[in-house]
Amino acid sequence: MSEATIASHFVRAAIGGAQRKGYDCSMVLRQLNIQPALLDEPRARITPEQFALLIQQLWEMLDDEYLGLGKYPSKRGTFAMMCHAIIHCRSLEKALSRGCLFYSLFPQAPSIQLSHEGDLACLTVDGSALDDPEHFLVESLLVIWHRLGSWLIGQRIRLEEATFNYVKPEHEPHYQLLFPCPRHFNSPRTCLRFHKRYLTMPLLQDERTLKHFLQHSPADLLARPDGGHSLISQIRRLLGRDCNQWPDLESIAQKMHMSPQTLRRHLREEGSSFQELKDNLRRDLAIYHLSRDEVSIQMLAEQLGFSEPSAFHRAFKKWTGLTPGAYRTLEH
Repeated sequence: MSEATIASHFVRAAIGGAQRKGYDCSMVLRQLNIQPALLDEPRARITPEQFALLIQQLWEMLDDEYLGLGKYPSKRGTFAMMCHAIIHCRSLEKALSRGCLFYSLFPQAPSIQLSHEGDLACLTVDGSALDDPEHFLVESLLVIWHRLGSWLIGQRIRLEEATFNYVKPEHEPHYQLLFPCPRHFNSPRTCLRFHKRYLTMPLLQDERTLKHFLQHSPADLLARPDGGHSLISQIRRLLGRDCNQWPDLESIAQKMHMSPQTLRRHLREEGSSFQELKDNLRRDLAIYHLSRDEVSIQMLAEQLGFSEPSAFHRAFKKWTGLTPGAYRTLEH
C-alpha cells in the first residue's frame, strides 16, 4: 500500500454539487464504509479505493461526469468518447488539441485550451462558468488531463509550474502530490506548464490498451495522485519498501547518493521534512489497515514502529483528529 490517502476536504468537495442539487449522499458514503460523521473532522482521511468508488457512484447517481458542478451535466461516457476520438492521433499535441476541441462542442462546458509559451506548453482550464466554489472540478480536470497525457506517451510529463486564479486555500499542503511542482495562486489563469518537447512525442497507446484504461479511468487517475519523480515521492517509495525496518534519514540519503545534510536541505526547499514524510506514510498505512479490520490496533502499532499502543493512539489522533478505535468504528 503505497498510495497516499485522501483528505476529507476532497470528499466534501466531491459531494458538494450533488448536495446542492438536493441529493442525499449519506447512503452512498455508508455503502463505501465512509460514515458521514467522518467528514466533520477536517484532518480525517479515506483510502484511494474508497475515493475512486465514491466518484464512480456519484457519476452513476447524477449521470454527470462533472459531479453536478457544471452548468449542464456531462453524461457518463463523454470522457470515454473523447479518448476514442484522440487515440489514433500521431502526437500528444494533436491528441490534446483534439480533446480540447471535443469538449468545446458542449455548451457551458469548462473551457480547456492548449497553448505555447516559449519553450513551455500551457494547459489551461477556465472554470468561470462553473458552480464550483471549492474549485474541485477545475483541479480534477487539470490532474486528469495531465495523467491522461502521460499515459498516452508512456512516460510521466514533468510539470514545471501550476498556477491558480484564486487565493491559496487552507488545504494547499495536500496539493503536493496532486501538482508536484512550484505552485502559485492569485494568478491570471489556472493552468499547468510543462516543456513543449512532450507535445511532439508519439502516442504509444491504441484501442486495445484504451479499453483496459477506461475500465477504471478517469476516477482512478484522480484517486491515486503521486509525485512522479519528485524527491518526496522517491523517499516515500523507499520508506514503503520495508516498513518493518523504517530506515533512518542517513540510510535513505545513502540510497539516493547524497549526504544527509543535502537531503535535509532539499526537503526544506520542498516544504517538508523526513519526519513528516515518515509520519504521513505511517498515517496512510494505519488508515489502510484500520479500514480493513485485518489486524488488532496493538499489532498495528507494533508494525508501524511505535513502542507502545498509547503512543500510536496519540500520534493517530494528532494526524486525523480521531483515535484508531474511533476511526475503525466510523469505517464499519
